Amino acid sequence: MVKDKGKKPYLKPVIKKVSFADTGKFKSEHLKTPASKIIENLSVQNLISDYGSPLYVVAESTLRRSYRELAQAFTGRYPRTTIAYSYKTNYLSAICAILHQEGAWAEVVSGFEYEIAGRLGVPGRMIIFNGPYKKPEEMKRAFIDGAAVNLDSLDELKTAGEVARALGRKVKVGIRVNMQLNYPVWDKFGFSYERGEALEICRQIKKHRYLQLAGLHCHAGTYIIDLGIYRRVIENLTTLAINIKKELKLDMEYLDIGGGYPSRNSLHTQLMPGYTIAPPIEQYAETICSVINRKSGDFKNPPRLILEPGRSVVDECMHLLTTVVAVKERSSGNRAVIVDAGVNLLSASTYYRYEMASDRNSSEAMEEVDIYGALCMQIDVLRKSVRLPVVKTGDIITISKVGAYNFTQSMQFIYPRPAVVLLNEGKAAIIRRKEKYEDIKGPEIIPARLLKHVPAKQK
Repeated sequence: MVKDKGKKPYLKPVIKKVSFADTGKFKSEHLKTPASKIIENLSVQNLISDYGSPLYVVAESTLRRSYRELAQAFTGRYPRTTIAYSYKTNYLSAICAILHQEGAWAEVVSGFEYEIAGRLGVPGRMIIFNGPYKKPEEMKRAFIDGAAVNLDSLDELKTAGEVARALGRKVKVGIRVNMQLNYPVWDKFGFSYERGEALEICRQIKKHRYLQLAGLHCHAGTYIIDLGIYRRVIENLTTLAINIKKELKLDMEYLDIGGGYPSRNSLHTQLMPGYTIAPPIEQYAETICSVINRKSGDFKNPPRLILEPGRSVVDECMHLLTTVVAVKERSSGNRAVIVDAGVNLLSASTYYRYEMASDRNSSEAMEEVDIYGALCMQIDVLRKSVRLPVVKTGDIITISKVGAYNFTQSMQFIYPRPAVVLLNEGKAAIIRRKEKYEDIKGPEIIPARLLKHVPAKQK
């Protein structure tokens, strides 16, 4: 029997969900996914054409607005509020410089981040040095500069004393306090409030020849939407400060309540969008400032209130533009869309359900697709079940509100990392160029013996 060479192979039919809710008599505005064609009056297509894909873009006006809203909410209720921007959230120098122009101090957790602040011209008196590991030479620099150094452990207390003794003078320090606020408890850091460790450390510092206690610090967690946690933090810190004043005759210069304020992004575990769940920043300010205002009469001089925001300030201003390079049919029904950005550029996609939109008009039929990156890894999934107009190769996908941690945790993997551009008043400027081969391989050193080619022996 001769087979029919022209007969096509059998393919199992796939049932694919396509929504016509945006077309004809079923048109429904609330189901639309608006096209993303413009950011800060600049075309995403032109940006990709000029700077390549993928591409990080930062909207300067959005960054400034986010900072001002937070600052006004707190200083309007407690004028002695200082905002120290959390560098680890996104330490692109241009972003840090913009926030320092707005009046922010720098909150750093390593000598590397301290160096960034120093090179940007931030004076030591406007730097908060936190974190569980500070090298002696880094502590020395901070003490000389007059930075606020918050000690995290008994070992750091010992190191601080040795550094101060070597300097031959007394230096100011603060301590980090941990509290029973959430589950699991963030007790990796600092000294326990409930077990009395924090007060005992304060007693030891009071007796120290070279150390002077200046402040208390607490950071309760991340993406905190429970206002009660902040209320307990400031209640406990003010109570501890009052007890220190009574027993040790010391007035705290500052109470630092850390960060953790959420952005408008949504966690994968949330059923509702983040912007419908997270309280507005004014409610955080009212919760915190009402407590410290009520207790300020217990202090000779009301302490400075320090905030260390990160996510709430920088998340919204940054986007990741990426281009569709392939579309595949899948047995599940949802098509797989492959883009040229991977999880190495969007590490927080593990936790956050990022908003995504294409530059294609949403007047066409809509479909749910799964977005994968271009890394040769099965785990390279940017998001499942994204509702978009029927996707085609060449479409540009805008991933919104990616400013927190995605850049600082990004890594070169398989592909060099892309450029970052700053958008301001209709103009774009590179603030970090695309990585080159030399940026990645330059630090390597090959032993000379490995450069000798030994041909295989002929049989």
